[in-house]
Amino acid sequence: MVSGMTESTPTRPAGDATARILTAAEALFAKHGFDAVSMNTIAERASVSKANIFHHFSSKKALYLAVLRVACRDSTQYLQELFVETGTLPERLANFARKQIASMFEHGEVTRLILRELLKDGERQGRDLAEKVFGDNFAQLVEILRTGQARGELRADMDPAMIATLLIGAMVFFFESQEVLRHFPDVKFAHDPKRYSGLVVDILLRGILSDSAVKNLRRAGKNGASSSAQHKE
Repeated sequence: MVSGMTESTPTRPAGDATARILTAAEALFAKHGFDAVSMNTIAERASVSKANIFHHFSSKKALYLAVLRVACRDSTQYLQELFVETGTLPERLANFARKQIASMFEHGEVTRLILRELLKDGERQGRDLAEKVFGDNFAQLVEILRTGQARGELRADMDPAMIATLLIGAMVFFFESQEVLRHFPDVKFAHDPKRYSGLVVDILLRGILSDSAVKNLRRAGKNGASSSAQHKE
């Protein structure tokens, strides 16, 4: 998932108490959910005291948000690579989508943990996720797309936030529905996330209309504008 790093996320060196806490909490939250996991259980699994957890994290919710940020670290890395990689924007977007969807499946339990949070109701919950987990990296993806527009690589009349939303949404949908898609005879990409991500980027960049249909639409638009101007006269 595309996450942000609004609050600092602890690194995870071997033997570090904070790292053990995050690792234990990630596994437990991913398996049981937020409400079903106690701080005592996390402390026991991390081999630290409960007081030690509260020394590093002010509350269970703060620990949970930190776990979500760490769980999204692959997305953070892929976005940084997307920003600095050479090559055309279409090539870089295809690489980003391929790596992102592969990571989602490789870390399936953590992906489900993140998606579980997205499905929870409540304005406060949505604000916390936007400001403390996903916001910065979503903004970075939007800025990369906006830069592509300024360079003439993408259409300038498209909302870059919509492009980012469609790209992320398509990957989430595939992760959630792959087991159903496998049973649709017309779906030839259900077993191949790499192919799926390539198709998604291709459709986002090129659309589904043929060149002739695009020309007809433009011609119709020009004729409509001309007719409207004549009526005003």
